[in-house]
Formats: sequence, structure tokens, C-alpha cells
Amino acid sequence: MPDSAVTMVVTEPRGPLRPSVAEPASPPAGWIRVSVAASGVCNADIGTAAATGKRTAFPVTPGHEVAGVIAEIGDQVEGWAVGDRVAVGWFGGSCGHCSLCRTGDVVHCAERKVPGLSYAGGWAQSLTVPADALARIPDGLGFFDAAPFGCAGVTTFNTIRKAGIRAGGRVAVFGIGGLGHLAIQFAAKLGYETIAVARGGDREQIAHELGAHHYVDSDLQAPGAALKALGGADLIVYTASSTAPVDELLAGLGVHGQLTLVGVDAGSVTVPAARLVMKGHTLTGHLTGSPRETEEAMAFAVTTGVRPMIERMPLEEADEAVTQLRSGAPRFRIVLDTAISGE
Repeated sequence: MPDSAVTMVVTEPRGPLRPSVAEPASPPAGWIRVSVAASGVCNADIGTAAATGKRTAFPVTPGHEVAGVIAEIGDQVEGWAVGDRVAVGWFGGSCGHCSLCRTGDVVHCAERKVPGLSYAGGWAQSLTVPADALARIPDGLGFFDAAPFGCAGVTTFNTIRKAGIRAGGRVAVFGIGGLGHLAIQFAAKLGYETIAVARGGDREQIAHELGAHHYVDSDLQAPGAALKALGGADLIVYTASSTAPVDELLAGLGVHGQLTLVGVDAGSVTVPAARLVMKGHTLTGHLTGSPRETEEAMAFAVTTGVRPMIERMPLEEADEAVTQLRSGAPRFRIVLDTAISGE
């Protein structure tokens, strides 16, 4: 066990993230301690880092996109060994016995845990999690690429592959950011005609490099109308944080088309009831994936070349990473490097 490990903590509402040094505790029964190599920064971490919830228990350590190696195993854990390469995502454990867990839908368990909210998260050199939260990282995928798969990767992968759309169908991705740039890659590699929708012409080249067959500049044309002109989308993957454009986008769905929300705010969506009925449209949402599904997303990435586009930042600059994320500065994903400067 290391003598000490650095953890980034918030000690008051809206306070800064500061490093704290302590000796890692041994994991309890059923839990595993992970030596963290890389930890992603997600939009959901902004709220966690603000630490303004009524039930917030300080100190708070955000982080739910983690990759590293198993350092220590608690009692009553089977199937894992010290040194195994593992990832932990937004799903951080479940009860294992409710009706949803028993049918395999662990991410909707009423007692599900989330790293950073249910227990100290992964913006640290050491993370202790329930054993059922672990996903095994395949050979061929490095820690910094694996970290975002626990949230952004598995979410976009599941959104597309579980939509049940026709082979060779048409998939539109609204927003080319931390989620959208992965969704474009997955849609293209899964064999769908892929349309990227974003604001401005400066993103067209990167959209095509990611695999998009078409690009719609929403500054120049209404995206729903543009998608309709292309024949209508079988699936629209909505990755933007604001729900305001959703109403118009629904016009871009083909018959039996589906719009899936993976990026949301506190807003509402107005659905034209007649169009919903007459064209058999579906409006739905998608949360995340199980550890097994995260493993499947990573395996698919290894065989097809899908990779997150990341910017590395040192762990001790986690507060700056949150500031940048709030401002919308990062193009895709920030991943924190837990090798502390000067070590």
C-alpha cells in the first residue's frame, strides 16, 4: 500500500478543488481499491464540483470516468486480481437484488451508486469502489483512452446500437463535443449513413474526419429541415446540453424515427402530438451503461479504431479543468493525469 495518495477535494459549497494527501484505507468486503492512472472530466462533474446539494457531505471528490489498475482487493471478491487493468464509469455499483438488477438493468437500480456522489470519486490517485462497478480494459486500449468509456463512450455506443434501427440506416448526431464526437465515430463504424449537426462551418472538416458522411451547419439552416431534405433520420442522437433545439429537430425524423436525448438541461420539450402519432416517432432518453456494456464498447473501439479526442491536464489542475468546462472551452474531453508534478 502506498504511504500516501493525492485526492482533489472541495470542502465548502462552490469552493475550489484543492489537493489533500492521506494514506489510502484498505477496501471493505466487496470493494476494490484502484490505483488511478487517468480520470476524465465530464459535464456532470460541474454540478458535483459545485457541491451545493442539500445532502452534500464534505469533503467532495468528483470524478466518474476512471482508468487504472487494481491495487488491493477486499474480502468476498472473486474474479479479480491485483494488477488487473480496470475502468470505472458513472455506474458505481447497485443493490444486486431488486427487480431491475435481477433483469440486468443495473443502471436504473434505485440504490445505484455514482462515483463522486455516493462515495469519493476518481479525481485522485486512489479510488475505492464496489467490485461490481469494475469493467476490464482490453489489450490495445490505453488508460487515457479508456477513461472516457465509462461514461461518454458507453453512453453513445449504447444509444446507437440499442436503437433498433434498420441496417444501413441514417443516424444524425446533434452536437460535436465530448459526447457527439464519439457518437459520430460509433455510428459510422456501425455502418450507418452518418450526419453531423453543429453550429458553424469550422467543425465540418473534423466531422468528416470522424466519419460523418454529411455535415449540417445549424447557423445556416434549420437542422430539422435539413435532415428532412436528406431523407429523414432513423435516429437522432442529441448530445447538446440545451434542449431548446429539440422541437425543430423532430421535423427531421423519418417515419418511425427516434430522437434520443443524452445531453439535457432543466428545460422541457414540446412534442407535436399529431406528428408523433401519424409518423410513429419516438422521443426517448438514455442514461449510461453497465460495466459489461462498457467492456463491449471498449472492445468495439479496439477492433474499429474508435478513440476519444482528449486533452490531458495534471490532476492538481482539476479546478482549472472545471473552469474550462464551464466556459465551454474544451473541444472534446479533458482527462486528468494522476502523476503529480514533482513526484
